[in-house]
Amino acid sequence: MKVRFGYVAIALDIPSGSPNKTITVKLAEKIAGENDRLNRFRRILRDNLDTTLRIMRYNILRHIFVYRFTSKTVPLATHPLAEHWNYLAEFNHYWQEIGALIQQHQMRVSAHPDHYTLLNSLDPAVLSASIKDLEYHASVFEAMGLPLEPQLVIHTGGLYKDKNSSIERFINTYHKLPDRIKKRLMLENDDKSYTAADVLHICQKVGCPMVLDIHHHFCNHLNADLKVLWPQIIETWSTQPPKIHLSSPKTLQQIRSHADYINIEDFLPFLWMAKEYDYDFDVMIEAKQKDLALFRLMDQLAIMKGITKVDHTVIEL
Repeated sequence: MKVRFGYVAIALDIPSGSPNKTITVKLAEKIAGENDRLNRFRRILRDNLDTTLRIMRYNILRHIFVYRFTSKTVPLATHPLAEHWNYLAEFNHYWQEIGALIQQHQMRVSAHPDHYTLLNSLDPAVLSASIKDLEYHASVFEAMGLPLEPQLVIHTGGLYKDKNSSIERFINTYHKLPDRIKKRLMLENDDKSYTAADVLHICQKVGCPMVLDIHHHFCNHLNADLKVLWPQIIETWSTQPPKIHLSSPKTLQQIRSHADYINIEDFLPFLWMAKEYDYDFDVMIEAKQKDLALFRLMDQLAIMKGITKVDHTVIEL
């Protein structure tokens, strides 16, 4: 069984490794004239894309082939202030270059629209904004020339005082989505509302792959056994290896917050359990220290009995 590891967005081991530069709506509104405002957006986006290209090359050099893009690459992408800006066409050569690197090196990339993306919202305005946000993410992957495969991780959404109705509302909305969005989606369990068992049920019903977050499962599990759930989660995947999210609680008092690094003891029980099924999978590390947390974990795993480090970010059991 081979396991690959990656990290989220910011590369801390290179200078100015954040592609998250943005501008607030309040500040953007103070810029007089649409052209001046768009020029400000253009400068920010160019900087973010230059940084993204540096991160891609750094990842390739360090043999990191699992990576999550920030959702903030394009400043105010879905806001009315940017609605007349064709950032895909203007920066086409950047998107194409990034996409070419991804495909040439067979990288597995993704994005994680934020928690305001709620496909089961009762508010039509929130639902409309959520779909618009997914359209933005899908259009970026299209601009990169990437295939139509699972790349966008989302949560089920809110409970709205009735979990069953909220699940049905999510399912109904999911079925209405265009394929260009629907076929890129993955559904993840969360730390408060929807357990891994809840999300697995939804994924089985709609045919969506499931991303298991083992930290969220620790926070919100209702005594469900991952040994029972994991083989069923594997079956939700067809074209790619399953993917999990890995993080550690910041403190015992702040169990839902992410720590700077991974406590290896938070991962080993799952790893040994998964070994029984001998099925390759990928791990997205969601630690505050990003790539540095990845490297530390790899060093720790490399000296564990029964584990072989076969590449910079790949182990074999």
